[in-house]
Amino acid sequence: MVKRMLLMLAAVLVVLGGLAFTKYRQVQTAVAANSNFQPPPEAVTSIVARETPWSSTISVIGTMEAVHGVTVSADLPGTVAKINFESGKAVQAGDILVELDTRQEHAQLASLQAQHELSNLNYDRAKNLANAGVVSRQDYDRANADQRQTEANVAEVKATIDRKIIRAPFSGILGIRKVNLGQYLAAGAPVVSLQSLDPIYADFGVPQEAALRVQVGRQVVITSEDVPGRVFHGKVTALDSLIDQTTRNIQVQATLPNPGAKLRPGMFVQVAATSGEPQSFITLPASAISYAPYGDSVFIITDMKDPKGQTYRGVRQQFVKVGSSRGDQVAVLSGVKPGEEVVTSGVFKLRNGAAVQVNNKVQPDNNPAPKPTDS
Repeated sequence: MVKRMLLMLAAVLVVLGGLAFTKYRQVQTAVAANSNFQPPPEAVTSIVARETPWSSTISVIGTMEAVHGVTVSADLPGTVAKINFESGKAVQAGDILVELDTRQEHAQLASLQAQHELSNLNYDRAKNLANAGVVSRQDYDRANADQRQTEANVAEVKATIDRKIIRAPFSGILGIRKVNLGQYLAAGAPVVSLQSLDPIYADFGVPQEAALRVQVGRQVVITSEDVPGRVFHGKVTALDSLIDQTTRNIQVQATLPNPGAKLRPGMFVQVAATSGEPQSFITLPASAISYAPYGDSVFIITDMKDPKGQTYRGVRQQFVKVGSSRGDQVAVLSGVKPGEEVVTSGVFKLRNGAAVQVNNKVQPDNNPAPKPTDS
């Protein structure tokens, strides 16, 4: 009985061993087959790396300022007698804006002019008599002093009348009128703002490390979302003499033409300031760069060999150093050589050695100065 049981147990062990060996061989065969498996190629787009001229620019936010901008105010107190302008209109230097009531000054002027005529007659008589030796030199000097005194009084009243005529100090665009007919104005009371808008200033700050590269005469390009489709070109005309201790920026002023007064003082604008001589860099679409904390990289397409020795088109990850950007483009300072084929879209699904299939029917944007159709 015991012998029979041992034989049956031995038979069971042999069967189980055979099954385990068969399964082991099946697993080995599957592993070997999978080790030679090549995943299907990923569809990507590509571009051949080439060097292109690249102007070093700094992109900052600026504020528009008028070349001449004042609030025209009353020099002397008085009542508004005439208003000779309309809000928002253009005026020329010297145009009369407001006339204050000068009836009292004109009356004083008439009286003083009469006194001045009398003093002129007295002076002429005293001069003739003094030459004839009839009157003393003292009487002649007194008549001369009276004549000059009345002349000065007339000039003073004329100056007062002229100061009560408020004129445009320069050519420009008027703002909103702040006075009404018959209103009494105190000395210094505002009348209207006046801004000279063509040309116009753009004030902006740049970091201190760029202060030596942004020099007088450098080109600037001004754009604004409030003036779509317009690009304004100007030049740097002044740099501040000190650097702000809080921001470590230096203030820069550019001057640019402003036809049609599209740009207004106080408006925020985007400023692209040239900060050096043009250089040549390899430029790639921004979609070609894979940004990561451990370093930025691109995928370069090259011929590779699979485990069977067959050649296929695959990718190699290459770390790069990127510079500034302009529009859709990014400047690559190092890591990519001219002539290398670089993946421009689909980088998120790639890895070293992955097979790719290039399809460039639809390419990502690669414009240094894009103009969105829907903004």
